[in-house]
Amino acid sequence: MRQICFYFQVHQPFRFRRYRFFDIGNDHYYYDDYLNESVLRKVLTKCYLPTNELLLKLIQKHQGKFKVSFSISGTAIDQFKLYAPEVLDSFKRLVDTGCVEMLTETYSHSLVALKDKEEFEKQVRQHEQTIKDIFGYQPKVFRNTELIYSDDIGQMVYDLGFKGMITEGAKHVLGWKSPNFLYCNAINPKLKVLLKNFTLSDDIAFRFGNQDWCEYPLTADKYVNWIENLEGNDEVINLFMDYETFGEHQWKETGIFTFLEALPTKVISDSNLSFATPSELIDELQPVSSIHVPHPISWADEERDLTAWLGNEMQEEAFNKLYDFLPRVKQCTDEKLLKDWRYLQVSDHFYYMCTKFFSDGDVHAYFNPYETPYEAFINYMNVLNDFGLRLNAAMPETLQDQNVAELTQLVNEKEEIIKKLEAKLKASKNDLKKKAELIAQ
Repeated sequence: MRQICFYFQVHQPFRFRRYRFFDIGNDHYYYDDYLNESVLRKVLTKCYLPTNELLLKLIQKHQGKFKVSFSISGTAIDQFKLYAPEVLDSFKRLVDTGCVEMLTETYSHSLVALKDKEEFEKQVRQHEQTIKDIFGYQPKVFRNTELIYSDDIGQMVYDLGFKGMITEGAKHVLGWKSPNFLYCNAINPKLKVLLKNFTLSDDIAFRFGNQDWCEYPLTADKYVNWIENLEGNDEVINLFMDYETFGEHQWKETGIFTFLEALPTKVISDSNLSFATPSELIDELQPVSSIHVPHPISWADEERDLTAWLGNEMQEEAFNKLYDFLPRVKQCTDEKLLKDWRYLQVSDHFYYMCTKFFSDGDVHAYFNPYETPYEAFINYMNVLNDFGLRLNAAMPETLQDQNVAELTQLVNEKEEIIKKLEAKLKASKNDLKKKAELIAQ
């Protein structure tokens, strides 16, 4: 019996406000609170709450036979706590059914796996602990940011205690092989690897509402028939996609919720298919072979590589400058700086700088709050420069930095004293004015 594995990514970045050159050194608050809250409110209304409600209904209806899995980035969780705790409550109700598996990822939805093993482990452990604290759940399977994977990253993930990982079934890696089997890591076969079937996933995530698509409209009957009639002895169909597919990328008017509601009934009642979570598949199936990925892959764009985030000089410069700060950040204990450090690493900031065109460019533009990638780069570098000044003040790198930091602290202390004295002087003047008015009466 073929099994279907549904995995959904839930992520929202903290978007930066327009941070000007003249803000550097003067204003240390980087975030566009209005934009972040308004985007989240829109998405929770169109996607998170209605889709969670529908999934809960389907799980209860099918009495444990319908199963899905999620990973929720740390930045999304932080925004839910700030703006919409009811969304977290709805996810908790799903997890409590026992039919939903939660996966671990990097807390900051970052690209740190490409840069530093120690910082990677720190972010993974932070996310793992957050999932435990909120959902009472110990994740066993890992998904890296944007499904980024390589042999070396897989080895790091196994060393952290995970039994499996999910990634993209990239053509240039698979060759003649099918993504519809369980594989294992080429360096450490103990790590099991599940590969996304990008064709069937993208039929839902990208093509569903396209009226020019030759298969439009896509119905549950048609979709299940495709899966049942796949050639060969395929064991698992991994359908990995953004959760925002439902209601946000594919609007309610496209019929996406009707499709989602009908799919489990069709699978469970009228087919030789079933649903399973990543952990269940890893426990039940045997790997057919190792999957050799010497260079990192992802689920983004036609190339399925890193060029969505590190494909031009702007992205490379910003990425390298960010992690030039890492040695001093590791010694830092200032929680405000550490929080900004986490949010600076979010992969979306580099995605906004992408200069791709044609079909991939349209996708990039949809998610981009900036007019151009160059504007995104300038804004990010302004924020990064201010962060560097603050880090220098907190963790001086040279004797000169230390002297500057001490002088800056002294100036700040003097400014605080001046503000207090000015407030007292203003209060005294007001008292004298009132007394003069009373005498005049």
